[in-house]
Amino acid sequence: MRRAFAALAVASSALACATASADLPAASASASVSATPTAAALPPTDDGLGPPTTSILPDAPAEAPPPLPRKKGLVLENALGALGYGGQFRHVAPPGVWLHAQLGWEFLRWLMLFGEGEMTYTDTSEAQDETKAHAVPIFGFGGGLRFTLHFTERVAAFIQGQVGAMRADVPTNELTVLGFRNAESLNVYFGGRLGLEYYQVDRHLAIGIMGGPRDAQGFAKLTTTSDAGLMWDAAATIRYTF
Repeated sequence: MRRAFAALAVASSALACATASADLPAASASASVSATPTAAALPPTDDGLGPPTTSILPDAPAEAPPPLPRKKGLVLENALGALGYGGQFRHVAPPGVWLHAQLGWEFLRWLMLFGEGEMTYTDTSEAQDETKAHAVPIFGFGGGLRFTLHFTERVAAFIQGQVGAMRADVPTNELTVLGFRNAESLNVYFGGRLGLEYYQVDRHLAIGIMGGPRDAQGFAKLTTTSDAGLMWDAAATIRYTF
């Protein structure tokens, strides 16, 4: 009987040790899991996808704004466009290519004194057939004042008035037979122009458009007392301020 109780006690002790050994890995695993932080416990990164990152590079400097356009000083302006006619001379010559150059000094942001030169090419094809039509180069020069209104630092409008002299560079009496003798010599013109300008990132440059009417007295027809030497011009411009 004693031997039976002794065997039962040994079996019970062995079973208890086996149970304790089986629970030990589970407890260790549970402790290991508890010691490892979860994803929810990690602080968010810059993008929210992983551990935070810290750059050792210095921050890039802020980009400097472009310099403001020059609006005072010596100004050179060139224009390419067309010159047309509104009086009786329109029945002699069609509109022609117009080249214009202007050099001025802006005393103030809104005031410029300038001198100008121009040249255009047309012909007498409106009054004569192809066998008799002649080329008619016309040149002129003058000066005036320009008043500028700046809407923003880069957008402006202007109005100017000019006076000068112009003539057709043709052989003697070539236009006289058509009634425009005075066009063969220098005669006074006066007129005005309106324009818009856009100042570029390059502080010296601006592009624009302009146009306006004029009265060129030498291009009025002599045989018609009511005629006036009306003309118009329109062009795209580019200017450089030194």
